[in-house]
Amino acid sequence: MIDTLSEHSCFGGTQGFYKHHSNAIGLPMKFSVYQPPQALAEGAPALPVLLYLAGLTCTEETFMIKAGAQQYAAQHGLILVAPDTSPRDTGIPEADAAWDFGTAAGFYLDAIQAPWHKHWRMESYLTLELLPLVLDRFKGREDRVGIFGHSMGGHGALTLALKYPELFHSVSAFAPIAAPSQCPWGRKAFTGYLGADTSSWRRHDATELVNDGGYCPPILIDQGLGDKFLADQLHPHLFENACRQMGQPLTLRRHAGYDHGYYFISTFMRDHIEHHAATLKATP
Repeated sequence: MIDTLSEHSCFGGTQGFYKHHSNAIGLPMKFSVYQPPQALAEGAPALPVLLYLAGLTCTEETFMIKAGAQQYAAQHGLILVAPDTSPRDTGIPEADAAWDFGTAAGFYLDAIQAPWHKHWRMESYLTLELLPLVLDRFKGREDRVGIFGHSMGGHGALTLALKYPELFHSVSAFAPIAAPSQCPWGRKAFTGYLGADTSSWRRHDATELVNDGGYCPPILIDQGLGDKFLADQLHPHLFENACRQMGQPLTLRRHAGYDHGYYFISTFMRDHIEHHAATLKATP
């Protein structure tokens, strides 16, 4: 059962915001979907789907409001989907104690540490519940699904693409947390959600997944060199080195002057939509 919160005409299509009860999370979850004009015509065929994962402090609205992606999705006939970034209203007192852990900081993994393990199950939610729900309700093609994201969401896009190549057929990221085991954000999240045993962290670290033989379609990453988080938190060079050594196709573009925010993301959004469209709309 999906509740429609609002729907809006946008570039000839429909921008919608929705809510449903998640069995994986055990709580209501919100998500957004942009249906391009090609999806609204009578007898419209199933269309490719592009899943976007947002960063710390964001919601299911952030990308749809700020990124300017709908115009390009309309041109290419892609369905855009953006989930919330974590469970909310969980009743866990610690959930709102920090901006980079807990609420709006789900890190797109399944927690195994109490009290987080009950509701913080974003990996299962996305791959086993939300994606099938969207494919069914909005007539998406299960054989043409891409994934991308920003910062924490870039981490999620890379790790999920590497872990589920049968689900995700194209991948890109903006300023991803590319080696979370080696940065403060990642170490804090992994310790809290997964525990102190760092061996369990490898399956949630894009750099280590590549080092361990993970492989996915060619990756596009854009990184601003004016990003204040670049040196301490993001470490794209570590991911770049792993991809080079292991033969994972990667295009990593560095841009002088650009920071970590949505002005940067919107500048290069056309390129990312075209990157995904080239694969998702290609003739088999």
